[in-house]
Amino acid sequence: MASEKIGLIAGNGKFPLLVLDAARARGEEVVVAAIKEEAFPEVEQHGAAVHWMSLGELGKLIDTFKREGVTRALMAGQVKHKQIFSSIRPDWRMAKLLFSLRSRNTDALIGAVARVLGDEGITLMDSTAYLEPLLARAGVLTRRAPTEDESRDIAYGRQVARHLAQYDIGQTVVIAETACVTVEAMEGTDATIQRAGEIMATLGGASTLARNLTVVKVAKPNQDMRFDVPVIGLNTIEAMRRAGATCLALDAGKCLLLDGDAITRTADEVEITIVADPA
Repeated sequence: MASEKIGLIAGNGKFPLLVLDAARARGEEVVVAAIKEEAFPEVEQHGAAVHWMSLGELGKLIDTFKREGVTRALMAGQVKHKQIFSSIRPDWRMAKLLFSLRSRNTDALIGAVARVLGDEGITLMDSTAYLEPLLARAGVLTRRAPTEDESRDIAYGRQVARHLAQYDIGQTVVIAETACVTVEAMEGTDATIQRAGEIMATLGGASTLARNLTVVKVAKPNQDMRFDVPVIGLNTIEAMRRAGATCLALDAGKCLLLDGDAITRTADEVEITIVADPA
């Protein structure tokens, strides 16, 4: 048994569950701060102490970790951007932090939380520390390589996506014949893909654009691996299938494939190619 406890700030999705299981498999004792508005109830079934708290309860988070003797912690799982600005009731610690921000993008907000935790003696670790085997490796990950048209869309999409990521607007773009169909903002990757499919459907048969879509998801410049790491799951592949997207481009070593090999197997079944290039 490890001599110190690891804190896990759990948002939604499978990401925190995978982190929790991987940490416990290494003999770590994990204390979970589960975000009420986001975390899956299943987090209580993975053998760790779970403390539920609202998104705005920064003071409770700090008090819980300090009481449990946590000095190192990870953030895992999405917290929807729109959730941050709509439903939270900040305690005085969070309110003070929010008022201090010059901008309210993800990096600014979560970076400020990380600094507050650090001031309290709680160091944030890379969120991928226990999941490095799930990071996308460089190369073509599926049976089929991108076509010439898809490769052009990837090159263009990377240029657009890197500009967006630079300003922390979003990390995903959807491209058709080197035309940008949708860009990600607060809605998240899968909703961005869905919206692209809906837009293409409205164009009808008279559209000059090819029906096939290419999805490009990149890391931010100097991506902070402690939080907001790009992730892809089976739901992303399903969203692509429904939208008519045939190609997914990622940054190698910077994007987590949450469902592991099941993602590439499913992509092969629906004839979607996945490629990861060095960031």
